[in-house]
Amino acid sequence: MGWVGKVVGSIAGLVVADAPGALIGAALGHGVDYGLLWLEHGALLSRREREQVQAAFRTATFSTMGHVAKADGRVSEAEIAMAEAAMTRMRFSPEKRRQAIADFKRGKAADFVLADALATFWRACRGNASLLEMFLRFQLQAAYADGLPSAAQRQLLHQVRRALRIPEPEFRQLEQLTRAERAGASSRNTGRGRKKSRSQSQPDSASLTLAQAYRLLGVKPSDTDAVIKRAYRQLRSKHHPDKLIARGLPEEMLKLATEKTQQIRQAYELIRRERAT
Repeated sequence: MGWVGKVVGSIAGLVVADAPGALIGAALGHGVDYGLLWLEHGALLSRREREQVQAAFRTATFSTMGHVAKADGRVSEAEIAMAEAAMTRMRFSPEKRRQAIADFKRGKAADFVLADALATFWRACRGNASLLEMFLRFQLQAAYADGLPSAAQRQLLHQVRRALRIPEPEFRQLEQLTRAERAGASSRNTGRGRKKSRSQSQPDSASLTLAQAYRLLGVKPSDTDAVIKRAYRQLRSKHHPDKLIARGLPEEMLKLATEKTQQIRQAYELIRRERAT
């Protein structure tokens, strides 16, 4: 992230005043980078700001999920069940559940403007990478709820990616993880027959393959142990529940954030065990 502001500042400077402007723009960009890093790693929101971010996250998440589900012409039972399961796992109060349902229905409406919803969410969450990633994962789960996404759903997913400034390689990685999670859940459900279990969507080290573990940490099998360890520590810090709550993650999602950190740890431990053999 440290180069983003400087590049943007340099381009702006070139447009305004050629090379001298680029130098000024880069200097200004450095200040932007510093502010972004401060927000990402150390900023604590006030209670009011945190509540605003949380409300924006919930509203944008479920309205966009409704829009993605409706993109292929109809909302399937699997997509509705997925949205309801998300509300349950987030432990919504009856009031928040009613609001989430209303947001989901609003997203299905013909007059819903996705670009406006995403712009509002972007401003509210201040570009926080962790919140944006979690938001995108919800949308991917909605698109994959009843199988492979339709062409219209894929178009919407990329609209979301662009609006939230999420790099395409990161999007592809998250999509691969979503596919792997769906395949793992399907395999576990088949093995259990029709028996229901609250833990069936929990991170499961036994169902995590080595390839999935490398993808989860964003590393390659050819990377050194030091590189993998550094990636693991950075991800663990980025997704720490306490930090996410402080930056505006709705408290109802603390369980999901905890599951994410567990999955990251399990991936790292799996890679370590394989490399030790």
